[in-house]
Amino acid sequence: MPTDSAPILTLYPEFTLLSHHRIEALSLDVLVSEHKATGLIHYHLAHPSDENAFMVGFRTQPMTDRGEAHILEHTSLCGSVKYPVRDPFFSMIKRSLNTFMNAFTAADWTAYPFATQNRQDYFNLLSVYLDATFFPNLNPLDFAQEGIRVELDADGKPQFKGIVFNEMKGAMSGEIDQLYHTLARHLFPTTTYHYNSGGEPAAITDLTHADLVSFHQSHYHPSNAVVMSFGNIPVAETQARLHEDALAVAGHEFGKGAKHASRLEVHLPEPIAVVESYQVDNVKPKQTHHVVAWLLPSILDSKQRLAMRLLEGILVEHAGSPLRAYLESHPLASAPTPLLGLDDSHYQMVFYAGVRGSEPEHAEAIENGILDLLQQIAAKPIDPIEIETILHQIEIDQRHIGGDSMPYGLNLMLEGFSTAIHDGDPMCVWNIDENLNWLREQVAHPDFIANLIRTHLLDNHHRVRLTLVPDANKSEKLAQAEQAKLERIAGILTPEKREDLIEQAQALAERQATLDDVDLLPKVGLQDIPAEIQFKTGKTQAVQLNGLDSVLYEYEAGTNGLYYYQVIIALEGHEAVINHPDLPTYLTLISEVGTHDVDARSFQALQARHSSGVTVRISQRTSPDNPEKLDSFLVI
Repeated sequence: MPTDSAPILTLYPEFTLLSHHRIEALSLDVLVSEHKATGLIHYHLAHPSDENAFMVGFRTQPMTDRGEAHILEHTSLCGSVKYPVRDPFFSMIKRSLNTFMNAFTAADWTAYPFATQNRQDYFNLLSVYLDATFFPNLNPLDFAQEGIRVELDADGKPQFKGIVFNEMKGAMSGEIDQLYHTLARHLFPTTTYHYNSGGEPAAITDLTHADLVSFHQSHYHPSNAVVMSFGNIPVAETQARLHEDALAVAGHEFGKGAKHASRLEVHLPEPIAVVESYQVDNVKPKQTHHVVAWLLPSILDSKQRLAMRLLEGILVEHAGSPLRAYLESHPLASAPTPLLGLDDSHYQMVFYAGVRGSEPEHAEAIENGILDLLQQIAAKPIDPIEIETILHQIEIDQRHIGGDSMPYGLNLMLEGFSTAIHDGDPMCVWNIDENLNWLREQVAHPDFIANLIRTHLLDNHHRVRLTLVPDANKSEKLAQAEQAKLERIAGILTPEKREDLIEQAQALAERQATLDDVDLLPKVGLQDIPAEIQFKTGKTQAVQLNGLDSVLYEYEAGTNGLYYYQVIIALEGHEAVINHPDLPTYLTLISEVGTHDVDARSFQALQARHSSGVTVRISQRTSPDNPEKLDSFLVI
């Protein structure tokens, strides 16, 4: 290790260094280490940023539709051994200077991330997060509130209640959610992706508090976890808190528990075609979806993953791409499927192609049309300009770290987390030059893309064609099934059980009304806040834009080799533009339509060859000189 960074990169004694990587393009040192007693893996991304971030994630691979992972995410945030506060996360918002706090339940992992620019706040939040995940109280009343419970209504009849139960009722009434989960059941017959990690409402009602506790014990232990941290706080300080606040105790309780290793799906011997239904209020013409999905290799082969991204780009990147163009103009449908393209968010990748706004009888014609088109594409060389355009887009996508909705460090960690949680090497995600160079070498072979199409699509028997048809009676059928379950419960309710339900409802109401002792939680004090505020400073130079004198402001950052540009135009005196009713439509369509010299598809291809795209928005903010005045800008 470099001597000048040794103090920053020195590990806490309870951890063993597995590897150290320097990524100059991101201004990063990545330290991969293992906790000796528990086997927990820690990725530390040492970076000069004052905004430090942390995330603890667990492999959560449910094999039911009862929503264990989702409900556990909710209930783990309802108080812990060290912080027995009913809602510590909401309370910490008012006691913290965080720039991000949240929790996510994905199909096969659950993660708890936060970020802050204040050192003391970082350790406060770290303590709360570690206790919430490793040592949650999992109070039965919190399970009843957040997950599922039976309550008696005013007439004494049982009814189901619960935040996640109601949340998933709303989510699973959505057309695209139904499409995705229905297709996943057939594409993944034996692995965790067969099930809805968020929970199917009908199955959530079967989950018990004991099931939830058992799921926590089997999944939320250190050897089944991956921790990531980012920023300029020395790694040893984070690891000391990890060990002392969580792993020393958790290691004593759990030891090196069983890791829930990811496994490959059993391969279908032949393609299958299925017909299912989805909920609608009224059945109308052209409401049927036809989607063809192929199961692909694991995401752990980073070169193969990049090659499939190239194939996706060739086929569907923009309106001029052959598969997208074919589906957009298909005479038997209204539009391409929303699932179009590559999904590499799971352990195994999936490729989707299909349409919406069709009729049930067109299923075979649409599938055959897609396969015929793929045969045609594989039979002739791809335009080198198109290949270079997609390679350009891949490089931008791979180098670009997230967006504006989340701190940079968390975006960076989440980019690599889905690989790390499956025991892959996230360095292949963060340090991409080797794989990009490999891909450029491969496309020099004329048959490379054709072989990708043949191997992973045309000759791949693990293919599912789903026809999803509208059913105006499905909601009623689900409601009837739920009512039948409630009637069965009513039939076995003894007076004693009724009294228990009444007492539970009263206890829950009292718990919700009780004021928390928030002083049990840590907080940031005035002494923890620096007296000075640091601003990023840049360089300026005179430039001309469209023949007019202007100023270029340049700021340096570790952006993985990318440049980001904004052209900002003041709109003072142009209130008619700002208030025009068509302005939102104009801003949305400006990069989608053609220009005076170039048609729409050619213009999209032109953007793709030179950038990741053009966006236009209105920015409005209080004037620095007059708090009563609002300044407006057009930002390109």
